Amino acid sequence: MNKKNLGIILIVLGALMLIISYFADFVDYNFYNIGALIIIIAGIVTHIYVTKRS
Repeated sequence: MNKKNLGIILIVLGALMLIISYFADFVDYNFYNIGALIIIIAGIVTHIYVTKRS
Protein backbone atom coordinates (compact mmCIF):
# COMPACT_ATOMS: atom_id res chain seq x y z
CA MET A 1 0.00 0.00 0.00
CA ASN A 2 1.29 3.40 -0.96
CA LYS A 3 1.36 6.05 1.79
CA LYS A 4 -0.19 8.58 -0.58
CA ASN A 5 -3.38 6.52 -0.74
CA LEU A 6 -3.87 6.16 3.01
CA GLY A 7 -5.98 9.32 3.37
CA ILE A 8 -8.17 8.43 0.40
CA ILE A 9 -8.69 4.91 1.74
CA LEU A 10 -9.79 6.30 5.12
CA ILE A 11 -12.23 8.71 3.45
CA VAL A 12 -13.75 5.93 1.36
CA LEU A 13 -13.96 3.65 4.41
CA GLY A 14 -15.83 6.31 6.39
CA ALA A 15 -18.19 6.94 3.49
CA LEU A 16 -18.88 3.21 3.14
CA MET A 17 -19.65 3.03 6.85
CA LEU A 18 -22.24 5.81 6.44
CA ILE A 19 -23.79 4.09 3.40
CA ILE A 20 -23.96 0.76 5.24
CA SER A 21 -25.50 2.47 8.28
CA TYR A 22 -28.24 3.89 6.07
CA PHE A 23 -29.17 0.58 4.48
CA ALA A 24 -28.75 -1.48 7.67
CA ASP A 25 -30.93 0.96 9.64
CA PHE A 26 -28.09 2.04 11.97
CA VAL A 27 -28.92 5.71 11.43
CA ASP A 28 -30.20 6.11 14.98
CA TYR A 29 -26.93 4.86 16.52
CA ASN A 30 -24.86 7.99 17.04
CA PHE A 31 -21.64 6.20 17.99
CA TYR A 32 -21.54 4.49 14.59
CA ASN A 33 -22.08 7.74 12.68
CA ILE A 34 -19.61 9.68 14.85
CA GLY A 35 -17.03 6.94 14.28
CA ALA A 36 -17.50 7.25 10.52
CA LEU A 37 -17.18 11.03 10.76
CA ILE A 38 -13.95 10.75 12.75
CA ILE A 39 -12.53 8.34 10.17
CA ILE A 40 -13.43 10.73 7.33
CA ILE A 41 -11.85 13.72 9.11
CA ALA A 42 -8.73 11.66 9.90
CA GLY A 43 -8.55 10.69 6.23
CA ILE A 44 -8.77 14.31 5.10
CA VAL A 45 -6.08 15.42 7.55
CA THR A 46 -3.85 12.46 6.63
CA HIS A 47 -4.24 13.16 2.92
CA ILE A 48 -3.32 16.83 3.36
CA TYR A 49 -0.34 15.97 5.58
CA VAL A 50 1.06 13.29 3.25
CA THR A 51 0.53 15.46 0.17
CA LYS A 52 2.37 18.43 1.70
CA ARG A 53 5.25 16.21 2.89
CA SER A 54 5.94 14.81 -0.58
